[in-house]
Amino acid sequence: MTLDLSRREFRRLLDLVYVGNWIMNAERTGKERIQEYDELQSKLFAEGAAADMPKLVNIIEGQAFPSRAFTEGGIHEAIMAYEDVAFFEILAEELARRDMGFPPIGEDNVEELGNRIDAYIAEFETNGIEKLTIEAS
Repeated sequence: MTLDLSRREFRRLLDLVYVGNWIMNAERTGKERIQEYDELQSKLFAEGAAADMPKLVNIIEGQAFPSRAFTEGGIHEAIMAYEDVAFFEILAEELARRDMGFPPIGEDNVEELGNRIDAYIAEFETNGIEKLTIEAS
């Protein structure tokens, strides 16, 4: 297979591969890591080094890795922004479902669930978690 990518498109592909591998492997260590993703990332970053993007790549013992310049160049800010949105959306849904007693969601209560989620999202947008409290049971 051959892909015809501009330099800019290839650079964006490196971002996507890094983010994808981050999602698949960030919480895994050692043998738990999915090696196929690490290998594909290494292969593509090696191409980046060959494509005159050496500032984005570190070669260690023949393996290509994203460089510090790459990882500190804004990619983690994008990951953190996504994680923040996902966190608040999941939290809002879980709290809304809890408030409703965790019923099966169907046509009769999906609108109520959506309204409750929207209310929590609005609260989080205004105050973050500042007003969130947890009571010991």
